[in-house]
Amino acid sequence: MTDMLVKLYELPQIDLSAVHPVVVRRALAPEKHVVLDWISKHFSAYWVSEVDVAFSQKPLSCFIAVDEGQLCGFACYDVTARGFFGPTGVGQSKRGYGIGKVLLLACLHDMLAQGYGYAIIGGVGPVEFYQRAVNATVIAGSTPGIYAGMLSPQATDDD
Repeated sequence: MTDMLVKLYELPQIDLSAVHPVVVRRALAPEKHVVLDWISKHFSAYWVSEVDVAFSQKPLSCFIAVDEGQLCGFACYDVTARGFFGPTGVGQSKRGYGIGKVLLLACLHDMLAQGYGYAIIGGVGPVEFYQRAVNATVIAGSTPGIYAGMLSPQATDDD
């Protein structure tokens, strides 16, 4: 999977009306266990590890989407490497409503406010989504990228 580059100084505005009544906001430290449990049920153990790091950042670098008090999506930055966006995910039943784009923009606008000029979206799956949403461009030669040689659960020594 390839990496992509985003110019943070050319971001579109966030249109919260597109996802109303869903609320997108920065996660709070006491919600960490709820967010990590939800991610472990719906996504990857690797993502749980990455999001755990987001909760140790100051300011906290994880944004969540909440619908009627229920978590339905998340997005993070600065977890595997500084300047990297991701991971991000939206619950299956809430996909296609623009929640992912709002989460993406919330993180990217926060990165701009933190002083970044550019962001890297690492290990991208939906290239076209990021091209449309934030005019991201593919970084040539970025596969396998920062995740090359990452341990798998089967690669651990049980001694």
